[in-house]
Amino acid sequence: MSHNHEVTAPPQSLPEAWIALAGLSAVFLFEMLDNSILNVALPTIGRDLHASTVALQWVTGAYVVLFGGLMLLFGAIADRFGRRRIMLIGLVLLGVASLATAFVTSAGQLIAVRGVMGVAAAMTTPGSIALAFRLFDTDKLQVKAITLISTVGLVGLAVGPTMGGFVLAFAPWQVLLLVNVPIAVLAFVGVRAGIAADDPAELHHDPVDVLGALLSTATIVLALLSPTLFVNEGSGSWAPWTVTVAAVVAGIAFVVRSRTAQYPLLDLKLIARPLVSSALAYKAAAGLAVAGLGYMVTLQLQLDCGWTPVQASLGMLPQVVVLVAGGRLVGPFVEWVGADRAAWSSSAGVVSGLAVFGLFSRFGYVWVAISLVLVAAGMRVIGTVAGFNVLRGLPKNRTTIGAALLDTATQVTPGVGLAVTGTILAALFTGDIASSNWTTQQTSQFEEAVTIAGLTLTVVSGLLVGWAILRARGVADDASSEPAADALEV
Repeated sequence: MSHNHEVTAPPQSLPEAWIALAGLSAVFLFEMLDNSILNVALPTIGRDLHASTVALQWVTGAYVVLFGGLMLLFGAIADRFGRRRIMLIGLVLLGVASLATAFVTSAGQLIAVRGVMGVAAAMTTPGSIALAFRLFDTDKLQVKAITLISTVGLVGLAVGPTMGGFVLAFAPWQVLLLVNVPIAVLAFVGVRAGIAADDPAELHHDPVDVLGALLSTATIVLALLSPTLFVNEGSGSWAPWTVTVAAVVAGIAFVVRSRTAQYPLLDLKLIARPLVSSALAYKAAAGLAVAGLGYMVTLQLQLDCGWTPVQASLGMLPQVVVLVAGGRLVGPFVEWVGADRAAWSSSAGVVSGLAVFGLFSRFGYVWVAISLVLVAAGMRVIGTVAGFNVLRGLPKNRTTIGAALLDTATQVTPGVGLAVTGTILAALFTGDIASSNWTTQQTSQFEEAVTIAGLTLTVVSGLLVGWAILRARGVADDASSEPAADALEV
């Protein structure tokens, strides 16, 4: 690797690259911590900013939509202009946007800030896997580095709601987003000091498929906007139908563009590989479950059960314990059953957790806790195995686009989960959902909406898992999975 035109030997262990790994881990920490820490504050934000149910949905949705929609574009730009350079610019943007939270006075302003943060996340996250690969020259160390970074991110996902609940007990909700500022600074310092400057010889100069990027972003945004318009405008209005048709047209146009462009934003042949497509489907199922469940549990514990933010954060502890403590078990489990069985069995756990929540959550917290444990256990395994399967299913020179694909699935599907859940709640619940005094009818409406939303996500996730199993059938675990399974335990 080159740094200021000097060749240095790659590190031979993770501790040798601790500065760089700290910076890259901070990037993943922001990605996973951001929405999870904010979910617990949604009722407080709703009351403080007088936000509607739809506005609360877009406080998280704006971030997810722009993150997922722009990730492939910024991945392509980074390959051409430098992964390290684009990441550092994105981290500066993240810090500035997070500071702007202190001046937010309306839901619209907060949604705009969240959108900018989504752009910053799209600039930083895909390159982190590519930069981790660039640090080391052996497969085992590369996988260990990726697993370490992912583990830090999952810890952020786990502790986010708990930390957010305790912060809200003595500080305004804006602090939950201001915490991104020191994280961005840590990431900037680690990447700047620990990773070599981009070597021009390692970059290529193929044209960026701007049209493909615009079409993919338009498809995602329109698809998420459509169900909200059906609720707000009604099925008799022309607006939701127009947006739905536009989403379908944009999606078809993106596929056509990807098949015909000389330098497409996304080569569809990569997704068609069995290991890649099945891993992306597993990841999508998990993303739907985690986002939808986190949103519903937060609202149910605080609004339906009347828990304080601190009590609600403590109610998320079963998820925290599984995500944090389960890391040491992932490697032995994958080695025991193989990567393919580990993927579908953990995905089955995620779907089962959603079903438990949809069917039984109204009967007491114990059922909520069981659903949190099942989904977290499945997510803990999928978070590592899906990434490994995508990488081993792609040519070695296409791992950057593989990382972007995986991150896109990770971010887009939670947006779909939030859109489905938020739309069903908005359709069935009458009145102000953030009010503290619900009527008996409103309580019944909320419980019905939670049941329908939970079971809807269960069906969708189940279909994705079933399709993934069929895609992966016949692709046996090979010997290359054994060292990777050892490397998963960090």
